[in-house]
Amino acid sequence: MTKKTKPRSRATVDRIEDDVAVLVVDGQQVTRALSTLPSGVREGDVVDLETGTVDTEATESLRDDVRAARERAMRGKKPPAGDFDL
Repeated sequence: MTKKTKPRSRATVDRIEDDVAVLVVDGQQVTRALSTLPSGVREGDVVDLETGTVDTEATESLRDDVRAARERAMRGKKPPAGDFDL
């Protein structure tokens, strides 16, 4: 008999607006006071809601996935003409 482990509850920081963080938890957006999250949390960080810490491995994995998706989306497309700042 194998013991089932409960999946960890994680949230991705979608954006920070003033003193409120908008998180994505299980596909749903929720807001939380920025002061309740780990100090220095940034947009795109994955937060372990059980421990209240940034999951650095999950954050890096997510960033790698986003980078790869952007590269796939841009394959074969020409960059826009002119100068622009991001």
